[in-house]
Amino acid sequence: MKTELIDVSPTRKEIKIEIEPAEIRDAYDRISREYSKAAKVPGFRPGHAPTSVVRTRYKSEIRSEVLRELLPDAVNSAIDEHSLSAIGEPEVHLDNSEALDRLGDEPLTVKVGLEVLPQIELKEYKGLETTRRVRPITDVDIDRVIEGLRDSSASLQPVEDRASQLGDTVTINARGRFVDDAPDAEEIKVDDVEVVLGGPGVQQEFTDNLTGVKPEETKTFLVEYPQDFTSPGLAGKKVEYSTDVTAVRQKELPELDDEWAQSLGGEFDTVETLRTKIREDLEGRAKAESEHHVRGELVKKLVAENKFEVPESLVEQQTNQRLQDAARQMMQRGIDPRSEQINWEGAREELRPQAEDDVRATMLMEKIAEAENITISNEEIEAEIESIASAARQTIEQVRAALTKNGGERSIAHRLRNRKALDLLVENARITDAEWTEPTDDQIEEDDAPENE
Repeated sequence: MKTELIDVSPTRKEIKIEIEPAEIRDAYDRISREYSKAAKVPGFRPGHAPTSVVRTRYKSEIRSEVLRELLPDAVNSAIDEHSLSAIGEPEVHLDNSEALDRLGDEPLTVKVGLEVLPQIELKEYKGLETTRRVRPITDVDIDRVIEGLRDSSASLQPVEDRASQLGDTVTINARGRFVDDAPDAEEIKVDDVEVVLGGPGVQQEFTDNLTGVKPEETKTFLVEYPQDFTSPGLAGKKVEYSTDVTAVRQKELPELDDEWAQSLGGEFDTVETLRTKIREDLEGRAKAESEHHVRGELVKKLVAENKFEVPESLVEQQTNQRLQDAARQMMQRGIDPRSEQINWEGAREELRPQAEDDVRATMLMEKIAEAENITISNEEIEAEIESIASAARQTIEQVRAALTKNGGERSIAHRLRNRKALDLLVENARITDAEWTEPTDDQIEEDDAPENE
C-alpha cells in the first residue's frame, strides 16, 4: 500500500492511498470463494456453481464486501503511518471507481479527508501577569441580605381599612376572552390567582386596573400581551378579563430582633451573630469571585499568546454548548427561547469567536498538563464522583452508573487534569493585589462565562 499525505491546513489533512492489485485479488478471491460455498444458483447444486458465475450473479454484493474489508484497514493504517490525531470519522472517497469493474487488475486509489488536532508549540506559560481585586463588603450589602431574609419570612395580612395599593397582593377569580380570535376560542378560567401589584413579571394592565380595589369588587379590562411573552398561548394576544376580587392583603415583615434571628435556625442567637455570619459568607463569595476572575484573565492572556487554528467540529460543538447555556438561562428568567424575536443565527455568529477561544484554551491546558507530566489518580476521580453525587443529591452508585454508561469517568479525569494545569498556571503567575473597581457590563458578561477546566 502506498500513501501520500497532503497538508490542507493545520487542522485538515488529506491522504491519498493506493491499494495494490495483489492485496485486492487476495480479498476478492477469498470473498468469492465464501460466496460460492453458500450461493444458490439455478442449474447448479448449492455450493457447486463456478466462481465466475457467482461473481457475475453477486457482483454488487461481493464488490461491497471487498471494499468493507479493505478500506477500513487501509485508512487506519495510513492514519497511523503519518501519526495523525484524527477527530471524528474520516471522509473516504474512491478516486477510480472504474477499477471496481476489474477488481485485482489495477490499484484502487482512495482519497481520505481528515480533521486533526493541530501541532501546538507552547509558548511561555509561567510568569503571566494579572491583577487581583476583591470586592469589599459593606453594611449596605449586609442590610440587603437581611431585608431579603425578612421578605422571605413575611406574612400576608388582610387589608381592611383601605383599597389596594402598589405592593399589595390581590386575589382574583378571572375569566378571559380572546379578542380578535375565533368566536369559539376557549375561554380562560382561573380562580384564586394572586397578583402582586407592581411585582416582577406582572403585566402593567393588571397593576393599573387592580390598584384601588376592595374585596367583592368586579373589574373588566383589556390586556395586550407582548410577542415575547413567556406563555406561548398568550404571546401577542389581546385578552379581555372580567375579574372578581376575593381578597386584598399586604405584606407584613417580621420585626428585626433577636427572636426573629433565632427563628432562622442554625447558630443565630442574636441579630448581631446573623450579621457576622452574613458578612463572612459575602466575603467568602467575593474572594471566590475574585479568584474566578483571576483564573479567567490568565487563561485569556495564555490564549492571546498562543494563537493557532482549531478544528472546526470542536468549535461547532462548543458554539452549540454556549447556545444551549444561553437558552437555559433564558428559561430560568422566564423567557421562551423559541420566541421569533430571538435571532439565534446572529447569536451563533456572536458566540463563535468565544467558542474558538474556549477550544483553544482547553487544548492549551492539555498541552501544559502534558508538559508538566500531570496525572490523575483513581482516588482523585473517586473524590470528584463523591462531590458530583453530593451536589446532585444522588448516591455514588447512581452517579457512577451514569458515568460508566456515558464514558464519563474519562471525562472526569480529563477535566481534573485540565483543572490541575490551570492551578499550576495560577501558582506560577505574577498577581498584583489592587483596590476594587466596579466592573463594566462587558466584564460582568465575560466573568459569567464558564471557567475552562
